[in-house]
Amino acid sequence: MSQGTLFVVSAPSGAGKTSLVRELVESLDGIQVSISHTTRARREGEVDGVNYHFVEVTEFEAMIERGEFFEYARVFDNYYGTSRPAVQAALAAGQDVILEIDWQGARQVRQQLPDAVSVFILPPSREELERRLSGRGTDEHAVIERRMRDAVSEMSHHDEYDYLVINDDFTTALAELRALVVSHRLTRQRAGATHAPLLQALLA
Repeated sequence: MSQGTLFVVSAPSGAGKTSLVRELVESLDGIQVSISHTTRARREGEVDGVNYHFVEVTEFEAMIERGEFFEYARVFDNYYGTSRPAVQAALAAGQDVILEIDWQGARQVRQQLPDAVSVFILPPSREELERRLSGRGTDEHAVIERRMRDAVSEMSHHDEYDYLVINDDFTTALAELRALVVSHRLTRQRAGATHAPLLQALLA
């Protein structure tokens, strides 16, 4: 069985990353999104093991000590992290895995797995990004300005990634993201492992 590919996908808030990844996973077999661990409280409607793996702080910190995270961070007094054993098991089973993480987490992952494929999703313009971040127009100007500063800070790290996808037209961006995944399944190393019996038969 061929080894799956790890895809690291990052984007500023408002670029449409979550929607693109959701549609990608629904439209393509053999790919899944890694479910993060977190210590924050479960919100109404969230399901353990579906939205997050919800754990206590003591358990999370024990997992850190055991080296069980590819990456983790503490955000607003809550931990978030990507389980190394879970990702490795999925990859070993031939599944492609997507990590939806920020540039800091992506940097941690690439240091440990240089073969991971990294993709950064960008908006078509600052004006469009601001429009998306403004939402329904109910947020104060200062809130929108802070969101824009955070987004620009995130986008400044785009040059650390292998691929850039511009989410101007959703259908086009989805097709480009899908093409990235499919093309990596067709590399000689992976396709050769997947189709080893065929190759042996053809060359017999």
